[in-house]
Amino acid sequence: MTERGGPIEVGTVLRALRRRADLSQRELARRSGVPKSTVARIEADPGVDPRLRTVERLVRAAGGELAVGVATAGQRTTADGPGTGGALGPVPHDERRDEGGRRYPAHLDIREVRTLKDWPGAWWGHWYVPREQWPVGVPEMTYDLHRGRRDERRVRERARAAVCFRRVTEGVPDGCWRLVAQLPGGELVGELRAHERSEDLLLGEDLGDRREMVLDGVLVAPQLRFLGIGRRLLQLLGEELDQTGIRTVRAIAGVGGVDFLIACGYQMEASRPAILRFDQRPRPRE
Repeated sequence: MTERGGPIEVGTVLRALRRRADLSQRELARRSGVPKSTVARIEADPGVDPRLRTVERLVRAAGGELAVGVATAGQRTTADGPGTGGALGPVPHDERRDEGGRRYPAHLDIREVRTLKDWPGAWWGHWYVPREQWPVGVPEMTYDLHRGRRDERRVRERARAAVCFRRVTEGVPDGCWRLVAQLPGGELVGELRAHERSEDLLLGEDLGDRREMVLDGVLVAPQLRFLGIGRRLLQLLGEELDQTGIRTVRAIAGVGGVDFLIACGYQMEASRPAILRFDQRPRPRE
């Protein structure tokens, strides 16, 4: 088998498939019926030439499809990746080795150990312990075995790279603003709403039709917070306001929202608005 005229490195492709499917060698072996030792040997030794049937079982068990093309005039032989049609990216840490010279598991996300908090095995440590006083040797790299945390981290990474921002005008009244953050499939993951008001009405005098914006709220999906989506929505609002001549945005926020807005350049004002609440009481039945 060849890909673009060159030999396919089955081990490299297999590791990339395992990473996308989040499967360890042991899990892939169990799904495919191929011994784990065979999986490890294929991935570790580029010179291994496994049987086509073995490769097919492994690829299918990892969620891919194996397609073999035959070269004809004006064409090149190709070996396609999974059935999704997308190209498989390499395992990001394939060039890394641990203290024993072994590669790290392809399906896991490794990270550098800089402090004790970076290492799950440092349950005995505290953040203030100097490196030279750590009781046991600490690895240079580590990884998280918790599947849920891995999935959450990868979802956040994909969303950070793919999210797009735009202003919605359909169905929005004049003087109101709606900015949204969406994923490519159309899923809404962030929203900002604001409306215009006139300082002439606020102060009871003619100031030459001075307008300002009131920020009604900024919402971001809980699982995607702290990725900069809310900050980008505020930046987009500022870019839109530059085209309207409005220079002032006011907002009322809770404790967490105050810190967020200050980090985005807002300033505290001396005014102290009261928080009022009205609950409609049910009327007694006659």
